[in-house]
Amino acid sequence: MNLADCTRQNLAEPCGTPWNLEDMTSDPLIIAGRPFRSRLVVGTGKYPSHAVMADAHLASGADMVTVAVRRVNLNDRTKESLLDYVDRERIFILPNTAGCYTADEAVRTARLGREVGLSNWVKLEVIGDEKTLFPDNIALLEATRVLVAEGFVVLPYTNDDPVICRKLEEAGAAAVMPLGAPIGSGLGIQNPNNIRIIKDQARVPVIVDAGVGTASDAAIAMELGADGVLMNTAIALAADPVAMASAMKLAVEAGRLAFRAGRIPMRPHASPSSPVEGLIGAQPAPAGAAAGGRAGG
Repeated sequence: MNLADCTRQNLAEPCGTPWNLEDMTSDPLIIAGRPFRSRLVVGTGKYPSHAVMADAHLASGADMVTVAVRRVNLNDRTKESLLDYVDRERIFILPNTAGCYTADEAVRTARLGREVGLSNWVKLEVIGDEKTLFPDNIALLEATRVLVAEGFVVLPYTNDDPVICRKLEEAGAAAVMPLGAPIGSGLGIQNPNNIRIIKDQARVPVIVDAGVGTASDAAIAMELGADGVLMNTAIALAADPVAMASAMKLAVEAGRLAFRAGRIPMRPHASPSSPVEGLIGAQPAPAGAAAGGRAGG
């Protein structure tokens, strides 16, 4: 049975022999005092259908999804909405200000999301360039200060710039969300050292947002020390979104476990994995000669 078939057969559990992984609920992602079991945050756009979206959400194990306020039908609740396909008993809604190009526009959109009962949390986006979709960090900082003062829990999407991330944290952001690469590009983590620096200096969670293309990208983000990964396009536009959601779940878990385990140092030369002492027929090394070894495991 392949992964896609297996995932659809039982969306909540991996196939075959149970995975020998640490229970991730003992290592929650905590933002503004609220714990989340999963360190994977997913979106709601670009899916082939709302039903596929719902299946992908379940396969991902995510308990927080981001929803663009402008894509939600806020006027006529009798009509079908993508929110009808989000299990709100299990999944926390994170409204976002996608499509906003000024601080004022983003602030008003966040307020609207709160007024209609979505949440007082907001993934804050203020886009500065239509082609690259890079954020306008000056406007982003302005909007963050306004919304924090109004009691919002603000999670700003920004460049992988350690300075602006520090300023956003100082402005009261509950987490910082640096991009790994341009939105929807699938290029993976382009500046890994910047992510390391941002994480080293941050006192709030760091969630890599945008640019992930496949599972290895998510694992790398987590191995760098990121507290979580947010993605949409990589799952929604995959040939099989449900299978990709399952792959991303496992990648985030594996990357987090690897980060906590602590990788070995990188070396320019080989390092024997077995000592030579005690080997049958081993001869003492000549005086002054470097100790050797075999590479077997």
